[in-house]
Amino acid sequence: MTLASSYPLLDLFWTILFFFVFFLWIFLLIQVIIDIFRSHDMGGFAKAMWVLFIIILPFLGVLVYLIARGGKMHEHQLQAAKDQQQAFNSYVKEAAGTNSADELAKLADLKDKGVITNEEFEAQKAKLLS
Repeated sequence: MTLASSYPLLDLFWTILFFFVFFLWIFLLIQVIIDIFRSHDMGGFAKAMWVLFIIILPFLGVLVYLIARGGKMHEHQLQAAKDQQQAFNSYVKEAAGTNSADELAKLADLKDKGVITNEEFEAQKAKLLS
């Protein structure tokens, strides 16, 4: 007897769905644990209690954490993304060799030559120094 006749198509679909939901659950569990340790607004004891709650009662723990701190999870992810982008921009700026002092010197030279007005110079200077 072949495998196809002993394992119907509907059972195959249910198995695929089960594995998908299982991997989704693992992903959610990891995200919650990462968020617990990323939180700066919780102390060490609170973090330990959340982790214990999630280890002892995983489904209930994750569900309660998502209800209680789901909005904070989003804020932590946004802050991490902003920090990463800022670090990347800083690295690119450093690697490209752009220096604020050089840019200001070029702007002053353009102002002295009359290419840009004093207002344009001040606007560009404020933009560089921010």
